Amino acid sequence: MADREHDYQVTVEWTGNKGQGTENYKAYDRQFKVVADAKAEIAGSADPAFLGDASRWNPEEMLLASASACHKLWYLHLCAEAGISVQSYCDRAEGTMLEARRGRFTRIVLKPQITLRAGDDITLAAALHEKAHEQCFIANSLNFPVLCEPTIKHA
Repeated sequence: MADREHDYQVTVEWTGNKGQGTENYKAYDRQFKVVADAKAEIAGSADPAFLGDASRWNPEEMLLASASACHKLWYLHLCAEAGISVQSYCDRAEGTMLEARRGRFTRIVLKPQITLRAGDDITLAAALHEKAHEQCFIANSLNFPVLCEPTIKHA
C-alpha cells in the first residue's frame, strides 16, 4: 500500500485579552477556543497551575485524550476484524508531565476497562492492545512511552 498523506486544520484563537494584552504575566487570561470546520467549539485554557481556568480543557488533557482516543479506535477496529465484540470501553488514562526548564511529558498510561461479549477470547482481546499501539498514529508521533494496562471481562 502506498503512503497516503492526510492534512488537518484547526483554528486556535486566544480569547483572554483583558484589555492590557500580555503587559505582564498576570495581566491576561489563558482562555482560548479551538475550532475545526463545523464541529463543536472546544473551550480551552492553561492548567490551573499556570493560571488557567480549571473548567476548560488544557493542552495537556487534550494530548492525553488524543492518545487514548486513537488507541481506542484502533483497538475497536482490530477487535471487529478478529470477531471479538466489544460491548463497552472506558479508558481512565493518566499522563505524567515533568515541569522543568523544558517541560515535557514523560509517559502516558492507558487504563481501558473493557467488557466483551460472553464467550469471546479474552487472551486474544488482550493481545490486540499491542497491535493497536503499533498502529496508533498519535502514539507513533510521541517521543515518550505510551503504556497500556487494560482490564478485560465478559458481559
